[in-house]
Amino acid sequence: MTAQPPLYDVLVVGGTGVDTIVRVDALAIPDGDSVGVPPIVDYVAHTGNGVALGFHALGLATKFVDFLGDDPQGRMILDRYAAAGLDFSHLPAPAGTPRSVNLVDRDGRRFSFYDGRHPEGLRLPRDFYLPFLTRARHVHVSRSPHAQDVFEDAARLGRTVSTDLHAWDGEDSSAHPWAFGADLVFLSAAAVGERVGEVMRKIAAAGRASLVVATDGAAGCHVLRRGEERPRHFPAVVPERPVVDSNGAGDAFLTAFLHAWFGGADLETCVLAGSVSGAYACGGPGTHEELISAAALAAAVGRARYARPAAP
Repeated sequence: MTAQPPLYDVLVVGGTGVDTIVRVDALAIPDGDSVGVPPIVDYVAHTGNGVALGFHALGLATKFVDFLGDDPQGRMILDRYAAAGLDFSHLPAPAGTPRSVNLVDRDGRRFSFYDGRHPEGLRLPRDFYLPFLTRARHVHVSRSPHAQDVFEDAARLGRTVSTDLHAWDGEDSSAHPWAFGADLVFLSAAAVGERVGEVMRKIAAAGRASLVVATDGAAGCHVLRRGEERPRHFPAVVPERPVVDSNGAGDAFLTAFLHAWFGGADLETCVLAGSVSGAYACGGPGTHEELISAAALAAAVGRARYARPAAP
């Protein structure tokens, strides 16, 4: 009997919730005890959501699994996935659906207050995620503690793994299973600043990563291959539309980068695809509301211009 072929291009584990977006003039508390703001809106969001919907929009066969609350936010999420046609399976979340309140300033920069409400020690049961993992070519493990156990099974089955450390400071040991357990590691340079090269080398030296990518907002990104002494810097692309909201830009970068990577593209092409997708995400309000398709991405890549020449 022949082995059953993979059913999914990507399995995304963990990371759905709801963002409440509050648009403000600046990321600072004004004088007085209240201030008027534009309408406050809830969006289906969080990193696993953005990665799963992003891959799905790019045409990859995507499976998404997570905990989900039996609450208005959970029902909002289920309605969004049904409308998008995203294949989603979930288990009851004992503390309800995670939420964030995100302040977004006039330049599109954001600051997030994340409630992280899942109980300590909560884990996705192995018998729940393993049938999906065995049918997937690749797995993306969100930085959710309940997804941590997936790394061991993915390595045993020979699946490639990606993750996003977000604004890891390079020190917090709670991120080590993700930093050192994935083959393709993404992070934001926001918390490490000039230490970005040091932190990237640490990830590559101490873990499984063959490639580490640090996004750096308007400054572009840094990419380090295992064995290299220093990361290569790539500038940002010139956005095709004004930046209004940076929520979800990192997830958009990751999905487009990996979409090109899975297709065998060279590093420069992967970075350009990610940069274009991230810039596209910043041009629309909300979190993961406007998702770029493969056709639109290819067209935008063809038009793309770097803000300044890429390093050799």
